[in-house]
Amino acid sequence: MVGWTLTRYLAIRFALTILAVFASIFTLIYLVDFVEMLRRSSGSPNASASLIAYLCILRVPAISEQVLPFAVLAGCMFAFVNLSRRLELVVARAAGVSVWQFLTPPAMIVLAIGVFSITVYNPISAWAKEQADRIETDIFRGGKSVTNTSMWIRQRSIDGQAILRAEQSSDNGNRLSTVSVIVYNPDGSFQERVDAAFATLKPGFWELKDARIVSLDEEPQFHETYLLATYLTPEQVTQSFVAPDAVSFWRLPDISWRTEQAGLDATRYRLRHQTLLARPLMLLAMLLIAAAFSLRFFRFGGIARTVAGGVMAGFVLYVTTKLVGDLGGAGLLSAPAAAWTPAFLGTLLGALVLLNQEDG
Repeated sequence: MVGWTLTRYLAIRFALTILAVFASIFTLIYLVDFVEMLRRSSGSPNASASLIAYLCILRVPAISEQVLPFAVLAGCMFAFVNLSRRLELVVARAAGVSVWQFLTPPAMIVLAIGVFSITVYNPISAWAKEQADRIETDIFRGGKSVTNTSMWIRQRSIDGQAILRAEQSSDNGNRLSTVSVIVYNPDGSFQERVDAAFATLKPGFWELKDARIVSLDEEPQFHETYLLATYLTPEQVTQSFVAPDAVSFWRLPDISWRTEQAGLDATRYRLRHQTLLARPLMLLAMLLIAAAFSLRFFRFGGIARTVAGGVMAGFVLYVTTKLVGDLGGAGLLSAPAAAWTPAFLGTLLGALVLLNQEDG
């Protein structure tokens, strides 16, 4: 077993290096975002330099959270390089410490960072992103948030199922414009189609204005007001238009359950929750990849090539994670499989390379 002194020393070195790299990335993202937001808000009378600076502070945590695995990869590689340059790893090996023993302290630090990021940092970044979206709406849209992308909502009610499609939404999705509704009977058969200019969510029903109703048995009818029953609440409708990365880790299971109960698609929220749960394992995979490429520096040479190989391996793992996540978001893979497979495979491959290098 590694002694307490060496364990504490390695843990502090790796923790400080990873935090320094993450802080550097955080600062760089903030500066770039601040300049871009100043450019975008140059013609807005509601924007001031101090408000833009505060807005960017709220925006950056959610953005920097996505690059945390790269910060761990780069920080671990820098730490291994510094330990090798000072011959500290050589001394540790000469004292009989194996690679798996001196990887234990940084592994504990990486896992602790992963747990902290999903339990503390993620809720803070989600809250900050929500506040930033409100401020950005006030600056660029005069306080009226309007989404022009076509949206679909599937709902269940006492009258059966219905599918709503809207060209625009405002008031966090509680007011829809250019609405088409396909209404089904309780047995699942088609009942009627309703086209309306506007739809407003009321307690227990949608209120559709200037509605045109088409059914199989009757001629088209026009009504100034048409009421459509719904179980949806304003919070559930708002959640259907909220990106999963804007929801904190602790709220994701409840939101996912409520979304499913309302008849909406909760795949994005389940996938986001599983991805966050798999983050500590993903960070551990980045540590093993860094070790696999960094420990060969002063034994075999080729520093530049080895660093490039480590960065490329981390990038490939990141791209693989995104691709598998897209498959999970499309429903082709289950959420646990899409979230855990890249992290699990990355950990296994990193451990396999280390076993081949260190133990033959």
